[in-house]
Amino acid sequence: MAASSQKQRYANISLGSSLNASTNSSWLSPSGLYAFGFYKITNGYAVGIFIAGIPEKTVVWTANRDDPVFPSNAILLLTDDGRLILQQEDRDDVNIVNPGQSVSSASLLDNGNFVLYDSSRRIRWQSFDHPTDTLLPGQRLPAGEEILSSASETNPARGIFRLKM
Repeated sequence: MAASSQKQRYANISLGSSLNASTNSSWLSPSGLYAFGFYKITNGYAVGIFIAGIPEKTVVWTANRDDPVFPSNAILLLTDDGRLILQQEDRDDVNIVNPGQSVSSASLLDNGNFVLYDSSRRIRWQSFDHPTDTLLPGQRLPAGEEILSSASETNPARGIFRLKM
């Protein structure tokens, strides 16, 4: 599925870029409305997309949502081969996004879509194709696809309510 046909502004995120959980760091969309990165949950940190600039995080997408808890020393890395991984001391890396194709950069668009691009700026992976519990303006839910509620306000794991197209 392609992103909205509207022209989206983007900020380039280069291969090798990283974020740290301990500093709640994130990559912002050009307008600053959305952020992609770490956010605090009850017993650690999760990775996702949220509305930036407000004290209470309004999360619109969560990575690895059924096992989202990461420690404060976790590092999110856009690797030189285009994978988005989470590194933790004394643990194996966790794949957050593995597009399976060559990637040269990433962006968080002003519509809240996190996108990985190849060298020709073709989309190789996008969060809009993998909704969790929220649909954003311009995002589609194709026939047969579904979104599932979160388990609770503080637990982003899959809940019991679903919306299926």
